[in-house]
Amino acid sequence: MSTNNRNENSPARLTVRESKLSEKEMLRRISGVSIVGNVLLSGFKLYAGFAGHSGAMVSDAVHSLSDVLTTFIALLGVRVAKKKADEDHPYGHEALESIASMVLAVLLILTGLLIGRTGVENIIHADSRTIEIPTLLPLIAAIVSIIGKEAMYWYTRHYARILNSNAFMADAWHHRSDALSSVGSLIGIAGAMMGFPVLDAAASVVICVFILKVGVDILKDAVERVTGHSGGRAFEKELNDFISAQDGVIRVDVLRSRMFGSRIYVDLEIEMDGNMTLRASHKIAESIHHKVEQAFPSVKHIMIHVNPA
Repeated sequence: MSTNNRNENSPARLTVRESKLSEKEMLRRISGVSIVGNVLLSGFKLYAGFAGHSGAMVSDAVHSLSDVLTTFIALLGVRVAKKKADEDHPYGHEALESIASMVLAVLLILTGLLIGRTGVENIIHADSRTIEIPTLLPLIAAIVSIIGKEAMYWYTRHYARILNSNAFMADAWHHRSDALSSVGSLIGIAGAMMGFPVLDAAASVVICVFILKVGVDILKDAVERVTGHSGGRAFEKELNDFISAQDGVIRVDVLRSRMFGSRIYVDLEIEMDGNMTLRASHKIAESIHHKVEQAFPSVKHIMIHVNPA
């Protein structure tokens, strides 16, 4: 998974009703659905895991419970990132959202390791322990979890694209990882019910792998966003072609981009007619500046330097 994908992060199409919502209302909706949904799901799965004798479902419930905390972190990160620039932070606060994503990723990784450790221990000591066969209840809980978490993934992803929020996009993938882990639980529980009880413990290890993969991907993406990573070759090529097509531009000499949280800064050098007046070249550069920031919503600012051809 890569949250740098332009299709993934490109603005979602708004309905008429959504276009009237403020960012604050969108944040309230997205966090409310995530928190309430996860509390209900984790409570049901925890009960189903203990009552139905399924270690895989208990692990799955712990994963869902961790989603509540990560949603709070994502919400805090986005709210801080939306603060206006001030004297101490003249470039804004967008990078703080990526820091929230890092915290979220670390929590995911720790959750995965804890679940994996429990699963491995149960497999190693399977011969010395009496492994109870899961009942039908945790199987039902796994199916409910898959449907519920997949729905929460698409809901969160939709608003994350509208808000251009990498923290909530990471939270959406947390929901997807939970849905995938529930698939592992479903397979493990079904296998245990068919006479292979060790599969319930093995499912916990599968869940661990899914969680670790998503956590590492989110962490990698967040680190890139705060270490001056470029916007990507595809983005820079698209931007280069757009600028080269503007009136008065002979060619693009230099184009560099750097990520700052969920936004991108661009440094540009373009060639123009050397006999052009300063006023005329400035007017063209200013026009390019406005057109780029309108056509590329992820660009927070573009600095343009003009070279005489």
